[in-house]
Amino acid sequence: MDTLPKKNLLTPALLLKGIIYTNVFLFIICLIYSGKNMVMSINPFYALTPSMDVLNFLGASGKIPIEQFHAWWSLITANWLHGSLLHIIFNMLALGTVAPLVMNEFGLFRMFSIYTITGAAGFFLSYLGNVPLTIGASSGLCGLIGALLYFGKSRGGEWGQRVFKQTSGWIISLLVFGFLIPNINNWGHGGGLLAGIFLGWAFGYNDKRMESGLDRMLGLVLMLLTAWLLIRSVIQGFFLIFS
Repeated sequence: MDTLPKKNLLTPALLLKGIIYTNVFLFIICLIYSGKNMVMSINPFYALTPSMDVLNFLGASGKIPIEQFHAWWSLITANWLHGSLLHIIFNMLALGTVAPLVMNEFGLFRMFSIYTITGAAGFFLSYLGNVPLTIGASSGLCGLIGALLYFGKSRGGEWGQRVFKQTSGWIISLLVFGFLIPNINNWGHGGGLLAGIFLGWAFGYNDKRMESGLDRMLGLVLMLLTAWLLIRSVIQGFFLIFS
């Protein structure tokens, strides 16, 4: 008797939706918790900006949370918080472009590991660079771009050259934005990018080796750790504000 092929419960589309929906959910939570302290501005860079206190106890990273509150866990949670409506829209659109390509070349679990670890690396470098408070998915996004940059250069050929050229253009755009747009965390971008290049080399990509059980285990552990840290922050924040 023929057996049907096993279907993977976690697909690229489902993982991408999960990441984006989690970011959006946390942004809404930040606005609800901020209440009257939320910034309502006609300036698109500051429209719908949550309270800095709310961002702090929900998991923002930087010099203040780490030194004053020893919140080293914020190196992971800060990757899921955003400071304005424009901030989250820009990052989620970029994630929707970059993440599927990384999943295609590295696999689902390696993509999530790269996203998480490089985000933490970017925020750690921000801490060393004395950035007081920092949030946003851009550190992890830069990590994904760094991994693609390594992939394109390492793989070569027509496809590799296309990926390398595309990612090089994204990096140039990041550099321009970093100098022109206020409050951009260039420490986070740089740390994420360098960590992404390193992990692209260390993890390897599908043309070199397919995702292993160890890759899947690491990705799953990071997913569970991230979920636990975010849920804990939301619950603690609820009791802190509404009790």
